[in-house]
Amino acid sequence: MAEAEADEDMPRDAKIVKSLLKSMGVDDYEPRVIHQFLELWYRYVVDVLTDAQVYSEHAGKPTIECDDIKLAIQSKVNFSFSQPPPREVLLELAHIRNKVPLPKSIAAGIPLPPEQDTLICPNYQLAIPRSQPSQAMEEMEEDEPDNNVSPNPTIEQRVDAQQQTPQRVAFPLTKRSK
Repeated sequence: MAEAEADEDMPRDAKIVKSLLKSMGVDDYEPRVIHQFLELWYRYVVDVLTDAQVYSEHAGKPTIECDDIKLAIQSKVNFSFSQPPPREVLLELAHIRNKVPLPKSIAAGIPLPPEQDTLICPNYQLAIPRSQPSQAMEEMEEDEPDNNVSPNPTIEQRVDAQQQTPQRVAFPLTKRSK
């Protein structure tokens, strides 16, 4: 009884969607399904009519005619849905592809990617600072600005600069035995 009252309150388009679902054998569905179908239906109709209006304006017609709507529907179908290639074309392509033999397996088992592409290679680095000579530490503690810095450093200054850069060490991840 309540279902009959609900059907009377439904708009005509919702009743049509409900009858379409029933005719296709769909009896169990959520009420939102009808609203989703209506939204899809309205959006499709608006898109087709907008395209038909563009076609009629392009042709210089004052109103939308049946041919404009047919052309809009046909362009929508061609744009939205694509047909698979004919069976003969697929068979020919399969025959050409299958002429090339598969490569022979070199080793038995599962082929693995190169080691640099796996997760077992080193994946991090530690920056270990090198020890600085005590004389360099004393010079760094002095806050006197040095305006006599030469643009060409001496060999000793280069060696000191190299010693101050951290040393990078990579460790591979291995399984620890317990």
